Amino acid sequence: MPELVIYESGEFEWNSHRPSQEDLDEQDARTLRRQCLFRWAAQFVAIALSQLPEVSKVAAFGAVARPLKNEVPRFSQYRRHGIEVLHECADLDLAVWLSDLTRLKELKNAMSRGLSLVQNTDYGGVAHHQVDVHVMLSETGKYQGRLCIFGQCPKPGKRECLVPGCGAKPFLQQFKGYSFNPARFEAESKVVLFDRASGFLVRPPPYGH
Repeated sequence: MPELVIYESGEFEWNSHRPSQEDLDEQDARTLRRQCLFRWAAQFVAIALSQLPEVSKVAAFGAVARPLKNEVPRFSQYRRHGIEVLHECADLDLAVWLSDLTRLKELKNAMSRGLSLVQNTDYGGVAHHQVDVHVMLSETGKYQGRLCIFGQCPKPGKRECLVPGCGAKPFLQQFKGYSFNPARFEAESKVVLFDRASGFLVRPPPYGH
């Protein structure tokens, strides 16, 4: 039976037994399935975004765009024993280069159309808040902000909308204290899903729902 451990700080957790190899294999399998689902979502979203003339390029980056490595995760059950499992793929990071920032509402609608195709897969679905769309200018490549997840701009009662500069362009979100690092972004693994200049568009995934 798990043992309840209470620390001096008042925090507590269940001290469970060391995970079995079967537990580790299942954890890694879930992680890989999740990454696969995010990759499907990235493809469908890119196809939908490519239909907007102001979209010049779409790329996926971060955990979804590279092989997952083993690490000791944040889960206490594994961390306590120093057990490594595959890195968690918790969200989908997309970079979108735009020639016009005045139709971000249409960009949101296109993203929703793409995500709608991966809501009822065997691996689950992808919610809007699990997709971070980083907006860049096509001409300069300069980072502009992130596509807002709210349906209104500004959204009444949301503290996020009070950040200086947030919503200066409707549905372009800014984050307090956030500073975009171009060098770090350039070093990130990326998978180009759409490039209008070359005519490249990722093929539709073989499995969507």
